[in-house]
Amino acid sequence: MTDGTWVTLISLGVTMLFMLGVPVLLVIAYWVIGCSFVLDLTLDNTGAELMNVFNKGFALLAMPLFILTGDLINQSGIARRLSDFAYSCLGWLRGGLAMAALGACGLFAAISGSNSATTATIGAMLHPEMVKGGYDERFSAATAAAGGTVGIIIPPSIIFIVYGFLLNLPISDLFVAGILPGTLMVVGMQFACWIICRINGWGYLIPLQLNRVLKTAFGAWLGFFAIGLVLWGIYTGKFSPTEAAGVTVGFCIIAGLVSYPLNKIMGSDRDKPATEKSFAEMFVVEGFTIPQIPSIVVRSAQITGILAPLIAISVVMQQILSLLGAQQTISDFVTSMGGYYAVLFTSMAIVFFSGMVLESLPVTIILAPILAPIAVSVGIDPIHFSVIFLVGASIGFITPPYGLNLYVASGVTGVPYFRLLPYTVPYLAALICVWVLVALVPDLALILLPNR
Repeated sequence: MTDGTWVTLISLGVTMLFMLGVPVLLVIAYWVIGCSFVLDLTLDNTGAELMNVFNKGFALLAMPLFILTGDLINQSGIARRLSDFAYSCLGWLRGGLAMAALGACGLFAAISGSNSATTATIGAMLHPEMVKGGYDERFSAATAAAGGTVGIIIPPSIIFIVYGFLLNLPISDLFVAGILPGTLMVVGMQFACWIICRINGWGYLIPLQLNRVLKTAFGAWLGFFAIGLVLWGIYTGKFSPTEAAGVTVGFCIIAGLVSYPLNKIMGSDRDKPATEKSFAEMFVVEGFTIPQIPSIVVRSAQITGILAPLIAISVVMQQILSLLGAQQTISDFVTSMGGYYAVLFTSMAIVFFSGMVLESLPVTIILAPILAPIAVSVGIDPIHFSVIFLVGASIGFITPPYGLNLYVASGVTGVPYFRLLPYTVPYLAALICVWVLVALVPDLALILLPNR
């Protein structure tokens, strides 16, 4: 048999494994190993390439640090304070709690940089509250899944770090470029949520009270400070994204350790509603103790242990695809489409359909080095294209059959995966509208960049 026949058989085989539920990491690894034998590449070469991925760049160190930040702010209670603030601002609207959940996802994403962590944290916290508040449990779970899509767009973003590493682009510029598009994604989903909740009459209204807004804003000051610290440091160039991640982790550890004894001294009840707490009680979060830190680090390490090998094996997969000529084939196809808009929308379509079957990380690692140079060749700004690419990749988190956020939301809420799907459609429509708007209006990604 020819090499092409072997590659086709291997590809069909790993596709079957993927459909049977084998983890994506193993599916890609089996494909890489099988194709390596077909191309007469030694396993020593594969192992060396895997190691080289993490020896190339300092920027990837930010990934585990931002994942740890997400777990620290969740354990300390900072995430709960951010969601309380969002609800105090939006609870007077029909669907206010669901809209607050989406807003809380945006605030959480501005510290953690992870889609799955955002979905898991906000889903676990607010899904029970939404069900108690009169929302359909399937819609509530779908809201947490959709809200998590902004986790990789609003800075800091783990996937922007990977994209910048692969394309040799300044990660700080990528972070800044994601601010407005990520905010638009939240607002677009909130608008869709408001319409659906008005139609179905879901949710109980609470009065808009200035005292409640001020108290919850005051209670969320640690979260706002952490967000401001990251954005200020990166925007002004005071520290790199990796250094920003380290600084944020240090801040969250100090805040959690200091708050715990203060919270105990004041005798504040963790479950007491924000409206019943004094300003002194709102000043400190629940915090955590030193003995709890190892378990938090282990939880973050488990997520990093999933993502890091996936990055490495996907890079090797990209190299094999290049040897097989797949990259040139895709490049020729996209280039043949014509000019600026033809290349733009063809690239968007490729990203969208790839996101339906693959996680954003392999989509980025495999397709970004192919599509980005073509986009630049027809006049698309590289920073603008990065935002277009990753907003499209983020939509894949709620598109079946893969839809990682749907699996995460199903896991933390107990709502079966397939029962979520109809309730993601309004959010999917809103995200696609925002995506097209970002693609057609470059200033939405570029206007905040200091050197543009």
